[in-house]
Amino acid sequence: MVIDILTLSPSYFASPLQEGMIHRGIEKGLVRVRIFNLREFALDRHRTVDDRPFGGGPGMVLKPDPIVRALNFLQGIPPRRPYSILLTPRGRPLDQRILKKIAAQGRLILICGRYEGVDERVGAYYCRDQISIGDYVLSGGEPAALVMLDGVVRLIPEVLGSSESIDQESHEDYLLEYPQYTRPGNFENHKVPDILLNGNHEQIRRWRRQESLSGTRAVRPELLDKAILNEEDLVFLALTKEASQKRPDHRKRKH
Repeated sequence: MVIDILTLSPSYFASPLQEGMIHRGIEKGLVRVRIFNLREFALDRHRTVDDRPFGGGPGMVLKPDPIVRALNFLQGIPPRRPYSILLTPRGRPLDQRILKKIAAQGRLILICGRYEGVDERVGAYYCRDQISIGDYVLSGGEPAALVMLDGVVRLIPEVLGSSESIDQESHEDYLLEYPQYTRPGNFENHKVPDILLNGNHEQIRRWRRQESLSGTRAVRPELLDKAILNEEDLVFLALTKEASQKRPDHRKRKH
C-alpha cells in the first residue's frame, strides 16, 4: 500500500514513521509512506499557499490552486487511481467501518488542512472523501493524518500479526472492548474478577460480552443503535436496564 501525505509540516511525521505499527509496516515492505510539502506546489517566489477569505473574517484559508496542482502531480505517480481524502472538521466522522473501507484501497492521498480551513472547491470537486476525526479543534490536519495512518496500516494483512486481535478490539462491532487484566492477580487489594481465573471459556466469553455491552451502554450508548446484537445480548440489556430502574435513588433530594 502507498500512502501520500500532503502537508505544510513535513517534519511533523519524521518521528512517528520510525515508531510502532507504522514503522513495522514500512520495515516489512507492506506500506510506503511519502511526505510532500504543499509549498513546493506554489508558483510564486514566496511559496504562498493561503489567502484571506472572501466575505471577510479572521484567519487565512488554504488556496485551491497549490493543492490541486499537487493532486495532479501525485495522480501521475504510480500506483494509479489514488483515493484522495481531505482531512477537515467538516468531513464525515471517522469510525472503524470507514477505516476498513479505506484500508482496502491500494493507494491513499491524505491532505492536511491548516489555518481557517481549505477552499471549499478542493473537497467538493477534487477529493473522493472528506474525513473528520472528532468534534474538537486542532491546529492542522497533521494529527488527523497520523490517526488515519495508524488506523489504516494496522489493518493491512501481516502488519499486526493476529487477525483475532483486530476482531476483538473496541469499535470493531460498534461495541467497546471488555476490560483486560494481567498479572499480578491482586494489586494493592484490587483483585482480578474470579471468573477470568476459573478456566471456563464459555463463562469467560459470556462475561466479556456482557462487560462490553454494559461498558458501551454506560459510556457510548449511541453505539448500541449500530451494533449487531443477538438474542442473548438483547435479553441481557433488557434485564440489566430493568434492574437499574428498580434500584432506589439514594441521592440527596433538594428541598
